[in-house]
Amino acid sequence: MNIYVASLSFKTSDEDLLELFEEFGKVTSARVITDKFTQKSRGFGFVEMENEAEGHQAIESLNGAEFMGRNLVVNEAKPRTENGGGGAGGFNRRPDRGGFNNNRRSDQRY
Repeated sequence: MNIYVASLSFKTSDEDLLELFEEFGKVTSARVITDKFTQKSRGFGFVEMENEAEGHQAIESLNGAEFMGRNLVVNEAKPRTENGGGGAGGFNRRPDRGGFNNNRRSDQRY
């Protein structure tokens, strides 16, 4: 069972997460997600537990619990989508909504 853990202290390590969830059963992996450029924690992580019943018990017990000064948000992880999510970002996609043209009057031509 894959478990999503949010609202982690930025000081939380993979080992801290592993130890926290081991109280409920066999943990196959525990990983705090880090920023790929700074290598600093992003404040959330994932824990994989071997037994689904133990995973549900961990979720029930730890959701809202205080850990390292923070109240955790713990729930079953949703499967990744095929396209990986992402956003519809882009610079100046709509001239009337921002970008470098946002100071242009509506009656003014380029």
